[in-house]
Amino acid sequence: MIASTTAWVDCDWLAGRLGDPQLHVLDASMTKVVGKEPIIYPQLQVIPGARDLALETELTDTDSALPNAMPTSEQVSARLQALGIEAGDTIILYDNQGVYSSPRAWFILKAMGIHRVAILNGGLPQWLAAGYQYLTGYAPLPKRRGKVMAQLQPEWLVTAEQIKQRQGSAEWVLLDARSAARFAGTAAEPRAGSHGGHIPGAINLPFANLLNGYAYKTVAQLDEYFGEFADKHLMFTCGSGITACILLLAAWQYSAQAGLNRSLQLYDGSWAEWSQLPSSE
Repeated sequence: MIASTTAWVDCDWLAGRLGDPQLHVLDASMTKVVGKEPIIYPQLQVIPGARDLALETELTDTDSALPNAMPTSEQVSARLQALGIEAGDTIILYDNQGVYSSPRAWFILKAMGIHRVAILNGGLPQWLAAGYQYLTGYAPLPKRRGKVMAQLQPEWLVTAEQIKQRQGSAEWVLLDARSAARFAGTAAEPRAGSHGGHIPGAINLPFANLLNGYAYKTVAQLDEYFGEFADKHLMFTCGSGITACILLLAAWQYSAQAGLNRSLQLYDGSWAEWSQLPSSE
């Protein structure tokens, strides 16, 4: 239903396919928004037929000491099965900030071996701006559980130790999605215990640079940010692994369209972990 080179769809595409039993629309919004001014809604507004992914609870390892930690494959399998998803179904993710947390959900599912997944570019704000209908409640969970199984694909992730080993490498580039002030250490980190600064050797690419209003810039416009790294493998970091996925999804879409065969990896611990390591200054 979606092409293998597609990481996002637009509102018209989705509107024309609502009601397809093999299409699942999932709300991947978060209650905590860091790094941007949040859009506040007077009430819950939901794309018709959408269900709640429960990203912050069901698709987060809440036993981890780190914020927003990657879930286990068992967690992902359980949630997707509860949502009635079968292997081969198509999943469209969106969030209520435009492009914020839906790329994180996309990354989790891709890293868990779920292939037919994309985000709604521009999310709920774009949907409403286009004049499409909304409801004030989610669709109920289906009576029949799905049978899809998640399986972690470790090549999507990079550890702190691997980053240390690759520092100074001519093949790998580390991109940090935080604001320039947080990257420079002149703005306070939002999490207690994290001092300012960045991972040595990282390059700052604030996630807002990739956006035009609520949605991503075009793939042609993304060349400004990723074209110079066309022959590099890319790693991504931020504060706690959320906005780094905004960069990663954009780089995936850019790479797929350009026919680039390279590794794109998330440092899930990000600055929340790195800043606690010995000698992290």
